[in-house]
Amino acid sequence: MTMLVASRLARLDRGAAGALSVTGRNVAAARHAAYWWVLMSGFAEPLLYLLSIGVGVGRLVGDVALPDGRLVTYAQFVAPAMLAASAMNGALAETTMNFYGKLKFMKIYDATLATPLTPMQVSSGELMWAMVRGGVYSAAFLVVMAALGLTTPLWALVAFPVSLLVGFAFGGLGMGLSTLLRSWQDFDYINVTQFGLFLFSGTFSPPGDFPPALRVIVELTPLYHGVALLRAVTTASPSWGLLWHAVYLGALAWGGLWLAGRRMEKLLLT
Repeated sequence: MTMLVASRLARLDRGAAGALSVTGRNVAAARHAAYWWVLMSGFAEPLLYLLSIGVGVGRLVGDVALPDGRLVTYAQFVAPAMLAASAMNGALAETTMNFYGKLKFMKIYDATLATPLTPMQVSSGELMWAMVRGGVYSAAFLVVMAALGLTTPLWALVAFPVSLLVGFAFGGLGMGLSTLLRSWQDFDYINVTQFGLFLFSGTFSPPGDFPPALRVIVELTPLYHGVALLRAVTTASPSWGLLWHAVYLGALAWGGLWLAGRRMEKLLLT
């Protein structure tokens, strides 16, 4: 029994080391200054929406009720949704176009899999790198939120790992979907879906404001679960009922990662 446990732990260590080597390769490739300007560009869009709609239009909207009945300003209501969108943007940027380009055109993974690395280790390493990008977006956005008084520094610290979970979910989802794409034109479907999620996931108005049929659809979307979690944390209103959202996002991430690993094995090793 002891030998079996030791064998499994050693296998996990090798798997983690392999995934980290893939992440390290991406870190080394991202040292060029131009990349970081591109990286930060994805942070700008949610920030502009926050300043224009959350702060600007928020003066016309007034206060908004949270699920627990407390009233918050419209900027406080919109800010965590923009934080979730920022984490989503960062994760999807790495696991859709960038991942697809490496897989289908640059053929990086063909060479990588000639080493002892497995498709699942490669997928895990790429997902960890996507979380790094999503984490940079989230940290910068939380600093802005705290500076504007839209949350407290303490709750901002609590919200950071939650935002990583959101990025983890969308990273796994994006990577899994990327292995199914046939050409660059298929990214139009991803872009439209991503923008639809941004608009209709409880970002700018509570789900209860939608018609019943649309509300059901909204509450099934992954970004809605991220928005609900982050809104509860940044407004200091967490509850045990929020665990459902975390389970949903974790399952989405694992399902996407599993699909990516299996598809990469089929595409590159057969």
